[in-house]
Amino acid sequence: MTSLSSLAGNPHIDALLNLISSTVKEIVMEYEKVGYAVPSLDDTKPGPFDLTENSTLGLTRAVQIVEGACAQLCATVARPSHYIVNKAYCYYQSSCLQVAVSAKISDILLDKTDGMHVGEISKASGIESGKLSRVLRLLTSQHCYREVAPDTFANNRLSMKLLSNDAIGSFVGHATDESMKAGAYLWASLSDPGWGSSYEVEKTAFKKAMGLSAFNWFNHTPIGKSVHERFDRGMVGAGEFNGLGLLTKVYPWESLPKDTVLCDVGGGKGHAALTVLKAFPHMKAVVQDLDHVVSAGKALWMEECRSAVDADKVAFVPIDFLKDTPVSSCDIYYVRQVLHDWPDSDCVRILANIRKAMKPSSRVLIHELTYLHLLPSKPEGSTLDRAPEPLLPNFGAGLFKVYMEDINMMTMMNAKERSLEMFIQLGEQVGLKFVNFHNCGETGLIELALP
Repeated sequence: MTSLSSLAGNPHIDALLNLISSTVKEIVMEYEKVGYAVPSLDDTKPGPFDLTENSTLGLTRAVQIVEGACAQLCATVARPSHYIVNKAYCYYQSSCLQVAVSAKISDILLDKTDGMHVGEISKASGIESGKLSRVLRLLTSQHCYREVAPDTFANNRLSMKLLSNDAIGSFVGHATDESMKAGAYLWASLSDPGWGSSYEVEKTAFKKAMGLSAFNWFNHTPIGKSVHERFDRGMVGAGEFNGLGLLTKVYPWESLPKDTVLCDVGGGKGHAALTVLKAFPHMKAVVQDLDHVVSAGKALWMEECRSAVDADKVAFVPIDFLKDTPVSSCDIYYVRQVLHDWPDSDCVRILANIRKAMKPSSRVLIHELTYLHLLPSKPEGSTLDRAPEPLLPNFGAGLFKVYMEDINMMTMMNAKERSLEMFIQLGEQVGLKFVNFHNCGETGLIELALP
């Protein structure tokens, strides 16, 4: 039998094919170790590694390599016009995902193993059948849903994430609604002489699209308030696909002394601290955010980890981290996906307030998406993992979400994702030194300390 690599006749393609083949074998072996085969797309049951808390860094990296290599191969062999136009039209896939989420198509198809004719789906969803079939056919062509017979559709492995009780579905709703609308005004914002060079939250693509800044739109308009709950659920989903489940595996929590206190600054209801204390019950936690946010956190902890509440191992303390100093003398100040919401000047204020609270042995852990330059700076080159050749050094499509989220933060709030070097520089501005970088897959833990 002729191998794919022998057909290539091109060193670059040959290298990509060999990389794909060898890395897929690694992924298959990871599944075999736990007694599973790689799930079929048609399978609607959860797989062993669907949640990041069950996955491994090795598997995460392998998937990034396959994604990057397959995309690079497609970009290499396709006509440039074909590839670019397909990318230009990707927003229609997002539009169709919005239809599926909003009309609760996955819920309608739940447990319908033989599928449903689009006429029945139309009656249940209120979407005209002819147009709905075209939406579902586009999604099916991108492997979300199955067409089991002409105009008869069923759920599959991907569409199950669009269920209304899945936080990923909520994030998709946010991304394909207000985020996508803001993205349509990116050029209008960048080309505006008074807005293009500004990093003010009042001069964003989001405001051009929606009439108000993101914070004001969510909090002070009827439609913003109506989707605020979806946004909050979506942020839980963001934690899942951004690797929150790997948090317990990439930092040496088990080596920390009994009653080590983790202060979750800007932690919402405390999902991250909850993840750590479930895995390491010898620790304690303080959850800090705005009053109305942390006040709802206790109910979550009572449901998920009541023993910590009953034993007074968790406290909920309101804070405005732009103005206030966190609870003093905690051992670890953990800041997850907070700084990417703010320009550098506000990030410095947040870190300066944390520094005031630190004792000499305290650590700061910044948990954020961390992007890679194609040509790394010195600290990045010596610290961060680089993709194997012939991939782009930053994994290309394998870490594409980091760069998409960077543009999302620009359009939404004139904020940004950052490189490791940028985080080190923010720390240095408030007198914190860089200690270590802990890889969390798509995110990273930047560890800082007092000099």
